[in-house]
Amino acid sequence: MRHLLKPLRHNCRRLRWAHHRAQKAAASPSPPPRPPRPPPKPESLTFHDHSWEDPYSWMSKLNDKVAMRHLDMYMEQEEKYTEATMSGTDRLQSKLQSEMASRFASDLSTPPLRWGPWLYYRRVEEGKQFPVLCRRLASLNDEFISHKSPSAGFDFTSGKRIEQKLLDYNREAQRFGGYAYEELSEVSPDHRFIAYTMIYCSMIGSTDDDFLILEEPDENVYVNIRHTKDFRFVTVHTFSTASSKVFLINAADPLSGVNLVWECEGISHGILEHHQGYLYLFTDAAKEGQSVDYHYLLRSHLDSSSSPRTWESVFTDDPDWVVEDLDFSHTHLVVTLREGRNFRLCSVTLPLPAGKGPVHLKELHPQFLPLPKYVSQISPGPNYDYHSSKMRFTISSPVMPDAVVDYDLSNGEWNIVQQQNILHERTRVLYGTASSASINEETLNSKTSNPSNEVNSDDDQLWNGLSEFYACEQYNVASYDGVLLPLTVVYSRKNKKEDQNPGLLHVHGTYGELLDKRWRSELKSLLGRGWIIAYADVRGGGGGGKKWHHDGRRTKKINSIKDYISCANFLVDKEIVHENKLAGWGYSAGGLVVASAINQSPHLFKAAILKVPFLDPTNTLLYPILPLTAADYEEFGYPGDIADFHAIRDYSPYDNIQKDVLYPAVMVSSSFNTRFGVWEAAKWVARVRELTIYDQKRPILLNLTTDIVEENRYLQCKESALESAFLIKVMES
Repeated sequence: MRHLLKPLRHNCRRLRWAHHRAQKAAASPSPPPRPPRPPPKPESLTFHDHSWEDPYSWMSKLNDKVAMRHLDMYMEQEEKYTEATMSGTDRLQSKLQSEMASRFASDLSTPPLRWGPWLYYRRVEEGKQFPVLCRRLASLNDEFISHKSPSAGFDFTSGKRIEQKLLDYNREAQRFGGYAYEELSEVSPDHRFIAYTMIYCSMIGSTDDDFLILEEPDENVYVNIRHTKDFRFVTVHTFSTASSKVFLINAADPLSGVNLVWECEGISHGILEHHQGYLYLFTDAAKEGQSVDYHYLLRSHLDSSSSPRTWESVFTDDPDWVVEDLDFSHTHLVVTLREGRNFRLCSVTLPLPAGKGPVHLKELHPQFLPLPKYVSQISPGPNYDYHSSKMRFTISSPVMPDAVVDYDLSNGEWNIVQQQNILHERTRVLYGTASSASINEETLNSKTSNPSNEVNSDDDQLWNGLSEFYACEQYNVASYDGVLLPLTVVYSRKNKKEDQNPGLLHVHGTYGELLDKRWRSELKSLLGRGWIIAYADVRGGGGGGKKWHHDGRRTKKINSIKDYISCANFLVDKEIVHENKLAGWGYSAGGLVVASAINQSPHLFKAAILKVPFLDPTNTLLYPILPLTAADYEEFGYPGDIADFHAIRDYSPYDNIQKDVLYPAVMVSSSFNTRFGVWEAAKWVARVRELTIYDQKRPILLNLTTDIVEENRYLQCKESALESAFLIKVMES
């Protein structure tokens, strides 16, 4: 079951750079360390009407053994320099790491998911690195928890005697030399088989040749395969810059061939579902040749004989109620809506009225499901059981730990089945029929939705919210061209001081993806020390429709950067953050936005954290070393297009570093196994040091990690503590 297990990566290559840090020198005074200076070896490049030199292109010559030996030695120098620079923060790092580790969920098990007669879940055994996929009969579990301790909740420990262990990734890791990467797992609809990691198209045990169902020879076309919620059909979605198509395969007779049911020009998103004789398509394709700013739902009768197939709109367009996502069950359709920047969740009864043309969603009398304040994201759960009246969602907020919630669509009741209790530093996994041990947990266990979808301020405790301790404020910030940008600010009510607090401004602004504003327990250490945590929703990101995304990509990518600068200036001008204590934070393509903003306004930032950042778009897009997709070029620009090329050159962090200017302190974290190669980070660090003014109080550091940081709690704490100590050290200097 692909949603039950998060992908696990474990790669030990170059591990000594990731977490094996040498013993620190004795505490005796020593001269400040000098940063490494790799030798520039300029390479002349010309494209279109532009010529330039790249002094550190040798770092990306992966097939040049001499260059790679030099890079290896340079990386060792960078490691030693980072260690020496941070050596005075050992005690602070240790304290931060201890604080963060105490807040990690002690139990990494997932809440059980009911599918048919079974409860599926994963759990991590004590002392083990990887999870175990398990299940137990729901009837046995109900009997078990009704008469045994604990009095409420899901018992992972003593309940082992009634569980079936389906897949132990610790054993898989032993088979493959310590490596376990769960990329895909599926349980069959009859619960008899599990397929994982690799799925073959030929029948198991068959000696017959494979049967060709669909062939796509164009390497620029991408293919996505899924099944409908009722398991009656397999859908194949192919898409490229030229066209998008959806094919249908009968799951009961997969060798009968494929039927093309929908196509359009250009790249578009399309998810196909089937419900009681109708096909439903959720898409953002152009309507009558005109681009749209939202997703919408289409319907076509399964037995339609028209060619091409006729599709009709289900809902009338309403700019005040934008449909962000949909999920089908046998009896209900659950709709995630956006009103302005606010999310709502509602359900309508199925089947939908047919033959009346588009209807307004309000005419279907939607039942709104309760949500806490300041919802930043609603993520659907696996929801495999098509005939269940319950649907699972994860509700996220900047001032509430993620809540995994089961909504009963038949009666409006809702139940938090998993959530970390930050106040008690533990994770609660609730499941079952027994009453709770305390009044607080009893109110958490069972509630009923109200039609207004609003939670009273007194109900913050129902969601284990943290609003009593941490404030969440939302602003509309005017960008350079007058466009209003959502800015979210979180701070400790106890530690907020006017115009004195340091601040950390997060950004992503790419691929139309929502900025991650979830509560993160590691940030509690900064909040408790008086830091302001802010989130800039810039153009290019999600939450504002397709136009919002498109206004921050390709030739308009500069908007993302200017938007971020506008939000940074707002924090300082409104005295939310001290004018000399603002830091930037960006992950992946968000790192590009922060680094470009530093190039344009280096005085605005005192420090920055760039995690596996995209820093050299000119060379990466022109001469890709790692594979790029059509979506990457649609996002950052096609170098072959002269307008795109000049835009890339203008926003590229590596190509626009200011000379003889004081830059903020920056820690760049990268890895040999990232989507954007470690050479991008190394080149940017080297060039910043070469061109800008050196100040030992504002170091430029290269921090090397490996993939396993994402899956190893100890290393997560260690890296987060290092980054936080770096920020605190710089601000206090």
